Amino acid sequence: MAMKIRLARGGSKKRPFYRIVAADSRMPRDGRFIEKLGTYNPLLPKDSEERVKMNVERIQYWIGQGAQPTDRIARMLEAAGVIPKTSRSNPKKGVPGKKAVARAEEKAAKAADSADAE
Repeated sequence: MAMKIRLARGGSKKRPFYRIVAADSRMPRDGRFIEKLGTYNPLLPKDSEERVKMNVERIQYWIGQGAQPTDRIARMLEAAGVIPKTSRSNPKKGVPGKKAVARAEEKAAKAADSADAE
């Protein structure tokens, strides 16, 4: 059985609240799960203690049993110091888009023209 440690959404419309659960990867997001491992409330401020609550011992147990944390849960576990930080690379994130490049070239051309005129 392929196990995942993931978020299961609860809460009403536009008021999300998540349970951190250990579930079979074939089950639906909000469907059947094996064990509740914690909660995550994104509406609380980032520095709040109540934002993320985890049962670290049980999470370590499930990771030991072969459960794979999802990307979001892995980031939470890294912040809590449960698993080592992994380096992530998105080389295109800092590159401006086509329109921004075109605007920058246009601005540089205008600046060069005005410098030549003086």
